[in-house]
Amino acid sequence: MASPMQKRKLMGEINVVPYIDVMLVLLIIFMVTAPLLTQGVKVELPKAGAEAIPDTSDVPPLIVSVDAEGNLYINVGDNEDAPQTAAAIVDRTRIMLEANPTVQVLVKADRAVPYGNVVGAMVLLQQGGADSVGFVTDPLDTYPVPE
Repeated sequence: MASPMQKRKLMGEINVVPYIDVMLVLLIIFMVTAPLLTQGVKVELPKAGAEAIPDTSDVPPLIVSVDAEGNLYINVGDNEDAPQTAAAIVDRTRIMLEANPTVQVLVKADRAVPYGNVVGAMVLLQQGGADSVGFVTDPLDTYPVPE
């Protein structure tokens, strides 16, 4: 029998199995949540051969989306995925532009939306204080062909 006075030899190994388990759980969490992080409303964008607008600001752009049913969404504030009223869009645009006047203001409209609804969204942005409004489109694959 070993006497209590004997020294035990120290073990110089690390058990890595718990670290591997934690890593696999984190991997699964990231794989599940990554598709959910896509921002915005499902909009079928029109295609255009325009150059991308250079991003000169470190603040994300203010985007007003118009879906196929004509509902308006804004990417500022609570409930970005819920339709917003015209007054809420004007108020949130005004607040955002007062906080940072250099923020880009963009309209992202579905290709099936009537032109009048897109102009209505632009008017709301103008009422909120936006001087310049850009459009979000998908890039062209080939020369423009009417669909």
